[in-house]
Amino acid sequence: MKAVSEFFANLKTMTKIFFTLLLIEIIILIRSLTGLSPKSDKRVITTNQYLKLIEKKNPTTRFNKRMTTAEPIECRVCLSEFEEGDKIRKLQCNHTFHKDCLDSWLQQYCRATCPLCRTKVLPDDIVASYRRMRNQVEYDGNDEELIFLLSALHGNSVIRLF
Repeated sequence: MKAVSEFFANLKTMTKIFFTLLLIEIIILIRSLTGLSPKSDKRVITTNQYLKLIEKKNPTTRFNKRMTTAEPIECRVCLSEFEEGDKIRKLQCNHTFHKDCLDSWLQQYCRATCPLCRTKVLPDDIVASYRRMRNQVEYDGNDEELIFLLSALHGNSVIRLF
């Protein structure tokens, strides 16, 4: 009789785990299809879309020594002088940076602003959409992380099953 009750207890636990996994997969599927964040019903934009918007507002050019005055000009992010042919971006505030340096800056920090004068490079709603995408936490398919999560939720009985 003890073996039968233990069997049904394990069956109950496995059923809970199965339906929890099913629910997680359904939520992930819905979020990936709709592109929605759990906190908002606004769409998110990807890193590629974000970089394309930066490019559209501030096109990349090639540095040419004829563009400058007698003083050497340097990127104020990496502090390196511009070399002939370097890809650069000149912002609307007239500050110039290496393309890659500025793009990294705009992706890493909370606001899309010029590193020197803090003039906005992109509108706040676009930056907020990009931040929502970066802040999303999704299950990546790693079973070990899921087992750890479920064991924390359900106690040690989950570990015993796997």
